[in-house]
Amino acid sequence: MDIYFYNTLTKTKEKFIPINQEEVTMYSCGPTVYKDATIGNMRTNIMNDLIRRVLKYNGYKLKHAMNITDVGHLVSDGDEGEDKMVKSSKEMHKTPTEIAEYYTKLFFQDLEKLNIETPEIVCKATAHIQEMINYVQKLVDNGYAYVTSTAVYFDVSKLDEYGILSGIKLDEQKAGARVDVDEEKRNPYDFALWIKAPENHIMKWESPWGLSYPGWHIECSAMGQKYLGEVFDIHTGGIDLIPTHHENEIAQSKGACGKIPARYWIHGEFMLINGGKMSKSLNNAYLVKDLEEKGYDPLTYRLFTYSSSYRTKINFTWEAMEANQKALEKLRQGYKSNLEGNDNIEDEEISKYEDKFHKAINDDFNMPLAMSVVWDVIKNQKKSKKLAELLLKFDTVLALKIDKPFAQKESDIPNEVIELAEKRKAARKEKNWQESDRLRDEIANKGYVIKDSKEGYELAKK
Repeated sequence: MDIYFYNTLTKTKEKFIPINQEEVTMYSCGPTVYKDATIGNMRTNIMNDLIRRVLKYNGYKLKHAMNITDVGHLVSDGDEGEDKMVKSSKEMHKTPTEIAEYYTKLFFQDLEKLNIETPEIVCKATAHIQEMINYVQKLVDNGYAYVTSTAVYFDVSKLDEYGILSGIKLDEQKAGARVDVDEEKRNPYDFALWIKAPENHIMKWESPWGLSYPGWHIECSAMGQKYLGEVFDIHTGGIDLIPTHHENEIAQSKGACGKIPARYWIHGEFMLINGGKMSKSLNNAYLVKDLEEKGYDPLTYRLFTYSSSYRTKINFTWEAMEANQKALEKLRQGYKSNLEGNDNIEDEEISKYEDKFHKAINDDFNMPLAMSVVWDVIKNQKKSKKLAELLLKFDTVLALKIDKPFAQKESDIPNEVIELAEKRKAARKEKNWQESDRLRDEIANKGYVIKDSKEGYELAKK
């Protein structure tokens, strides 16, 4: 069955035709590991994972690379300001390496909680300094870059077209462009490939241009080419990366090898919080751990993102989380009911469900439509192991772990069960294992499973 993506490059929905039928190549812009990743950031990572899972559902193998930006991304998306890693290092009184390791660990923990697969290749910027230097040197040699007293800049005037992704027209923008950032820049929209480091700058490397460090955009070009070649199938990222980062990646690639690096560009839209922006100043830059602290399974958030196309804004509210928590529980209970069912279901009916689901996910990842098929299966009056198996197959894309017991909030659990759990906790503290086992069995007889954890225990309905 054909797959169709909306391609930001062509502004149209196109049939996906991979370069190599045996293996799809894909590059995703990963985190800048100087702070926690928000649930807004995670919406993009869920989109990336959904693309992976849909491709695999269609039988493709994947070679997917994602960068970890642990140097070189300035406070601004332009060329001014302080390096974000250095800024965080000063604020937290830790080395940039310690900062990067800390937030990288948290990032991958969040991916695991959201059941997001790790790409085949995870590449850190600091481990690819030489590749970046080589790439910059090639741009200089090809006449697309020039050296000033402060940096090596890309000369956008040398391109046949700049703005192919975002549609920006330089002739229309230059009159209002900032020209006071660096007087040595030939054009206001020239961007830094390599930045000469001040003496007190923490992160810097030897290069043909002295002690210096990479600009923000060069790492993705260098690592994308190293692991996926000059041209690969798919490039993903948030919509905010289109006008600067991805536009400059394309410019760099055209300057280095004369080619646009990816054939299909897929971008996810912003997330709103209660109809407005997410920001630290508004105290609404929520993290995955904030969802957990309020008693929500992180996969509830994943299900919530399926209520809208990845190409449209989605509005996060706690009311929506509550509704999706109940929906996830209903979905898991529906799977369990079918697993225990013995009704006869014709193969033709199974095929109809599967065909509708397959068409939905292949039509630019239409998850609202795909979920409507899932709910049709759940609502089927007949209960059959065939339907349970079908739901599990759908879950290879949904990644909602529908076969796992639903961990209920304490407020939903009868007081008598909680009292038994507390008595068992006390028995375990006293190392009275016989009493602990007895209480566990009594809890089980009341229809609940107790699981020990670092915090004490977790209760879930059987």
